[in-house]
Amino acid sequence: MEHLDKSQSIQSEADSPNLVGGAAGSNTPAPSPPSPTPNTPSGKQKPAPTTALGFLKEVIELIVVTLVLLIAIRWAFAEARYIPSSSMEPTLQIEDRILVEKISGHLRRPYQRGEILVFYPPPSEMGGKDLSNDPRFVLGRLTGLPFLPYEPAFIKRVVGLPGDTIRVEKGVGVYINGQLLEESQYIKEKPNYDLRVLGDIGTTGRIPYPGRPELSNVDLSKPIVIPPNKLFMMGDNRNNSQDSHVWGFLDQDRVIGRACLVFWRRLLPPAYPMNLESGY
Repeated sequence: MEHLDKSQSIQSEADSPNLVGGAAGSNTPAPSPPSPTPNTPSGKQKPAPTTALGFLKEVIELIVVTLVLLIAIRWAFAEARYIPSSSMEPTLQIEDRILVEKISGHLRRPYQRGEILVFYPPPSEMGGKDLSNDPRFVLGRLTGLPFLPYEPAFIKRVVGLPGDTIRVEKGVGVYINGQLLEESQYIKEKPNYDLRVLGDIGTTGRIPYPGRPELSNVDLSKPIVIPPNKLFMMGDNRNNSQDSHVWGFLDQDRVIGRACLVFWRRLLPPAYPMNLESGY
């Protein structure tokens, strides 16, 4: 409904037909009021935005807000991961979905022996390439969007902490500072390899020593002592795990977070006997 302001709808006494020019009874007609202008007092019609432009603006705003939320949640709180291999059996199984929490990492809570960590593998496991500074991989890492590339992640258990002396005896287990580590609650089987000195690291795997700078200029006959800011990581499936006994020590800066929850696991159907009468 259009409306007028008072200056347009009410004439003043000076505009009265009886007083124009200051003489009563003059036949001079009164000037007509200005034509009303809708919507804007200035008389200019404001063009309405096109529907397509408004829709495009809303889509862009939605995408930006979604990306900001994704980055904030994945960086500050947690992210979901799935298990692609059997290296952590029986604790974690193939296709398990786990939640990786990151709050404790931001609070600088020290890592403890026995914790399960998710981390970016050392460059030696990626053919010597460090993808941490590649913009495409950084964006994929921050958002987790499936169409962006991002570094694969490993998941292993913390076995050795900085300053620990570690030794693995075939068929027996892992020794930390001379004491046998009790691991019967979570390992699949005892290791079938020995790890006594630095030179033993990688001898059972495919990664050569030149791919690990920390082992290139040291005496390989020395005991395995974990350097500062490093961890020794091992899979619970000791004989089917590409872990620290192959590629060496893990830099703590490569840790993504702590595995805290299995929120989905594929359940296998029960195995029925071939012959119901015999039970076999």
